[in-house]
Amino acid sequence: MTTAKVAVITGTTSNLGINIAYRLIDELPSTTNLTLVVTSRTLPRAKECIDQINQYRIMRYPTREGQVEFEYVLVDFADMISIVSAYYELTQRFTKIDYLFVNAAQGVYDGIDWMEAFMEVFMNPVDAVTNPSYKKQRVGVRSEDGMGLVFQANVFGPYYFIHKLIPLLKDGGKIIWISSLMGLAKHLSFEDLQLVRSIASYEGSKRLVDLMHYGTYKTLKSDYGIEQYLVQPGIFTSFSFFQYLNYFTYYGMLMLFYIARWLGSPNHNILGYIAANAPVAAAISKDSQDQKYKIGSATTATGKAYIKYEEVDDSGAEDVVAYLDTLVKEWDDKLKDQITNSRQI
Repeated sequence: MTTAKVAVITGTTSNLGINIAYRLIDELPSTTNLTLVVTSRTLPRAKECIDQINQYRIMRYPTREGQVEFEYVLVDFADMISIVSAYYELTQRFTKIDYLFVNAAQGVYDGIDWMEAFMEVFMNPVDAVTNPSYKKQRVGVRSEDGMGLVFQANVFGPYYFIHKLIPLLKDGGKIIWISSLMGLAKHLSFEDLQLVRSIASYEGSKRLVDLMHYGTYKTLKSDYGIEQYLVQPGIFTSFSFFQYLNYFTYYGMLMLFYIARWLGSPNHNILGYIAANAPVAAAISKDSQDQKYKIGSATTATGKAYIKYEEVDDSGAEDVVAYLDTLVKEWDDKLKDQITNSRQI
């Protein structure tokens, strides 16, 4: 029996995003007509990503019964006008979204403290490539909208996007938020929810994502019939940090990843395809009990992928959601006349 699914993947052009697309093609029934909505900040990158995913589909499933079709939407989650425009485009093209993968992972990195990196690797090589503190991040960076840039790009921008898309997600849609192993409570101050003063704004944004999930998933289910899941992809090679590594440091990092895995770390998935395991497993899961956990991509020492479940301290979840909802109301008022004309595909 042929079914149809629409999946919107934010950050599709990242290593994780493109592998989420691959795994959806692999793991959904071959009779499924799948529409993949690629998102990017730029048109050339969106088209390049579509070509890459389509080539994967052709090579792996040349006679696939169900169709795989592509759309794209340009969106920058650090720009509220861009978010509203993307929402408007989606409402013009679709009446239903089945899966929304929130893969927002913007940082304000400023290089590596190499002395600190060498010390951490010497003292504890596994922790050094699991919860590193040597990645330098800029402090006080704001978006053009006046919010903390990382807060807006990784938390509030996607949250507002979902707020607008509820009519397309209701009655069966699934939201999958990509969190992180590094979203620890120590990285978030409730006196600085926009992470403007934080020296670990990326990690703080992922802690906010965790708390937001626990403060909203029950209401989304009861009021709108939407299931929301929280996942973490483990440790894997990411395009976003390559600019700070040369040939030797990149392969040195990769070697440390493998050493950590061989020493028993379940979190060093290394490959983007394994990292995408938890997001796609959550999307196609039929067990709503999974919403209670942070669902993690994990691997054995020999590279065999599996799923793990983690309980998360949700202290402060209600305060985080109350703050986000206050901002939603403010921006609803600011943006009520700001829908821009969408381009035609």
